[in-house]
Amino acid sequence: MFYLIATILLNVVISAIFKVFPRFKIDALQAIVVNYCVCVVTGSLFIGRLPFRASAVGEPWFLWALLMGASFISIFNLIAYCTRTDGITTTTIANKLSLVIPVVFSVFLFHEPFGWGKAAGVLLAFPAVYLTTRVKEDNGKMQRLFFPVLLFVGSGLLDTVVNYVQHNLLAGDELQATFTIYCFAVAGVIGILFLSIMVMMGKVQLHARNIIAGICVGIPNYFSIYFLIRALNSNLLTSSAAIPVINIGVLVASTVTALIVFREKVNAQRIIGLVLSIVAILLITYAELKK
Repeated sequence: MFYLIATILLNVVISAIFKVFPRFKIDALQAIVVNYCVCVVTGSLFIGRLPFRASAVGEPWFLWALLMGASFISIFNLIAYCTRTDGITTTTIANKLSLVIPVVFSVFLFHEPFGWGKAAGVLLAFPAVYLTTRVKEDNGKMQRLFFPVLLFVGSGLLDTVVNYVQHNLLAGDELQATFTIYCFAVAGVIGILFLSIMVMMGKVQLHARNIIAGICVGIPNYFSIYFLIRALNSNLLTSSAAIPVINIGVLVASTVTALIVFREKVNAQRIIGLVLSIVAILLITYAELKK
């Protein structure tokens, strides 16, 4: 239960930090790159050593670490962008409703049953995402819709990969922590290379405030992924039930945070989308717990 609650709270903290980036004129790219470096340091301190070794290239999980590292930095930048342009509520719903993707894949990967609860939840997820991401303005309408939908698909595929790797390749707490560090290291290297090119081209100037922001994101970010893997590996819930439970927790907590702390406006359309999203996740969760 601790890992579930910790994962939920840390995801809400990360979303809230992204939300205040514009207020403090934080460059998201710089902060995200620093964040991944901090994740590596945090993880290494947590396990008490630097886990990097040449023989890791031959490990069966190494290529998955490369894939997930590249996905981490891409999706994290997308989350930062959507949070600034569409708000915490819309971004969180688009991100967390992506649970339908790993649930569907689990039917084929792990031969889990696909009953009426899962089917109804998956079907409800799509209008929920549409209602919470659709904007009425004609100017830039398709662009505003495109990025949350891209986040929905990308997050779902990433969750599927995490679920697959955890089930098949990560045995033991230390290996789970080591794998997490490698993923963050790959994301950090990609980010440093890209940021270096931007600096050399004169398109980006480095500022100390971005380093501070990266530190603030990096520590909760490492543990959010580590605790997620631990939650998926626990005996409390099956992985296809744990993901919906975590996502609905993040969804509700982020919405409350957005309304109370940031005073975000939630119109009738988004309220309907929020209700549909909660119903969709509850249906999937109920179907899993009933097994």
